[in-house]
Amino acid sequence: MASIIIATVPVHGHVTPLLSVARRLRERGDRVRFLTGARFVELVSDTGAEHIPLPDEADFDDRQDLAQTFPERAALKGAKALAFDVEHVFVRPAQAQHEAVMAMHATERADVLLADPAFVGAAFVGGHAHADRPPVLVCGVVPLTLASRDTAPYGMGLTPLRGPVGRVRNALLAQLAARTVFPPAERAADEIHRGLFGRPLPYPVLDWPRHAEAIAQFTVPEFEYPRSDAPSTLHFVGPISASGSQAPLPPWWHDLDGTRPVVHVTQGTIANRDYRQIIAPTLTALADDDVLVVVSTGGRSLDTLPPLPDNARAAPYLPYDSLLPKTDVFVTNGGYGGVQYALRHGVPVVTSGGKEDKPEVAGRVAWSGAGRRLNTETPTPTAVRTAVHSVLDDPVYRAKAQAIATSMDRAGGLERLVEIIDGVRPQGPRPSETT
Repeated sequence: MASIIIATVPVHGHVTPLLSVARRLRERGDRVRFLTGARFVELVSDTGAEHIPLPDEADFDDRQDLAQTFPERAALKGAKALAFDVEHVFVRPAQAQHEAVMAMHATERADVLLADPAFVGAAFVGGHAHADRPPVLVCGVVPLTLASRDTAPYGMGLTPLRGPVGRVRNALLAQLAARTVFPPAERAADEIHRGLFGRPLPYPVLDWPRHAEAIAQFTVPEFEYPRSDAPSTLHFVGPISASGSQAPLPPWWHDLDGTRPVVHVTQGTIANRDYRQIIAPTLTALADDDVLVVVSTGGRSLDTLPPLPDNARAAPYLPYDSLLPKTDVFVTNGGYGGVQYALRHGVPVVTSGGKEDKPEVAGRVAWSGAGRRLNTETPTPTAVRTAVHSVLDDPVYRAKAQAIATSMDRAGGLERLVEIIDGVRPQGPRPSETT
């Protein structure tokens, strides 16, 4: 039996995939402690893991609009918005995260720490001597943040440009971002690291997963930018999700009879307060078309939606494992988990941009050939209609999506992740078992 700590920031899209991991590890008899936000106690407990609440200074409720907590964030876009989040949402809580993990490890020695990339406290755990900490395994629930000569800096949403010209572009952009975008986050990380170890963090904070014992990215290479300088510790395990299959069938389910294309549109379960992001323009764009538009509000009441045209149906939640095989296009505001779920079923994607990691997700949708991206957070109905019909009319998009689905089927998923966990954890009895 292994003793495992799972640690995530209190964000739904970061917690949800790790719930499946916790459940699988408990099924095989491992001891699992899950460090995350207080609001997730029931979800964590349902997996059989022990929920450990984050310290107050590292906890928040992601269902609340972050603009209310950080009013200055609302005016930011692109890399500047990401830099703000990296500093205030991820880096500044990292010292409390680190202290919580190390206290758990001192109370009961852990064999492995599984952390999501935004849980920056794990970077500081990694600064301790190997004998004093658990090995760190990064679970890639967002696009890879690793710096590379082959990619533009994370957060810019730029797709790779091949050859020497691309590398020159990337180097110049990296210098620009280092001077103008990320210094506040880097200074905050250096301050924490200096307080713990007497020296600044010896690498860019977004590149911290490179220095973990392993990275298990929850996608496949076909959906991630190639990096000739990627570490050997990087593994692709395919999508892992705990959602999508439990919602009841809505009363209009019989309308999905195959007589017209199905366009499913959603803004996920968190960024679903402003329907102008993608739901409203999609309803307007396709209102007069011979398609069936299926809307999921992500749990919000249906009366919050704008008026539905005759060719639209809606439900708070939908059973994705039943819906996606009937879906021709998946329209989204760019959540990483939702896009992976659609591609797992071979469904091509149309995605808008936005804040957080969404520009990076949208960039990968376009780069992979599995869909179209709209380079704005609030696209016009005309832009949505053009993108949806491009995907419906061109079979190449579905062929690319289905090729990714085939790769995902072969990636190993949870079982591959378990193999990686066993590969990084110390072998033999733990000290507590030899006394």
